[in-house]
Amino acid sequence: MRVHTIEPGRETLHGVFSPDLPPALTVDPGDTVVFRTLDAGWWLEPPIAPREERRRFDDARPEWRGNGHALCGPVAVRGAEPGMTLEVRIGELRPERWGRTFAGAAHSDLNRRLGVADREELLVWTLDPELMVGRDQHGHSVALRPFMGVLGMPPAEPGSHPTRPPRPTGGNIDCKELVPGSSLFLPVAVAGGLFSAGDGHAVQGDGEVSGQAIECPMERCELTFLLHEEMRLATPRARTPAGWVTFGFDRDLNEAMAVALEGMLDLLGEMVGADRHAALALASVAVDLRVTQVVNDVWGIHALLPHGAIR
Repeated sequence: MRVHTIEPGRETLHGVFSPDLPPALTVDPGDTVVFRTLDAGWWLEPPIAPREERRRFDDARPEWRGNGHALCGPVAVRGAEPGMTLEVRIGELRPERWGRTFAGAAHSDLNRRLGVADREELLVWTLDPELMVGRDQHGHSVALRPFMGVLGMPPAEPGSHPTRPPRPTGGNIDCKELVPGSSLFLPVAVAGGLFSAGDGHAVQGDGEVSGQAIECPMERCELTFLLHEEMRLATPRARTPAGWVTFGFDRDLNEAMAVALEGMLDLLGEMVGADRHAALALASVAVDLRVTQVVNDVWGIHALLPHGAIR
């Protein structure tokens, strides 16, 4: 098994998902790719004040840039075909030494309700990847728990697709459970998969309620790719240190909840042989429903079955 690297640059950075993008790298199942990623907003240096001009990466191909997150890839996996499942094993995640969090200003219904639509608040974070602590300019400190906000592949439909909404093939999932030691399972929609990663987060709460976590470039993002030819998934699932996770994405949180729960009932049927009725009863006593994020146009719910909850 080989280890490859991807650095952010003109041939690897893009702000759209598309089955038409040429792969930046082609790997075999079992290979590991070590990514270095930019801040999701393409910034090359930390901000000092809201709306302040600062250096951004400006050498991306115009037809690839779009208006989305700064993603690295795509990575093609040999043998990946539509209908298969790609397993992405998450290894070391090491953030760079700065991050940012904005809140307010946008005239959304939520910001108006909360009384924060009048101005923008900016927290600038100094990150210590050795101690895993972040400190802002006001002296607040938080423990870091890094993960990648965007892990995914394009849908089968041709053309460019925005990076903001998550999809059945993954993307901007923004789930804080996808930490090192996790495996994310994604349905493949196009030949090779064409996987991309980006949107590094140093830490985030469920919901990502301001629209941002601690957004940061990632010095090291280590991902290993495996193929499961017989595993047929309609939506993503993950095995994390906390437990098994299934996901639902929709503009309606009720529908997102139902999709995540359907995925969990499927998983329980596979794990313990329960029929639909028994799986729902077991889920009601052992599974937690959590709001993944409420800021990506398509909202997210994830269902978490802790390890050992059902023996």
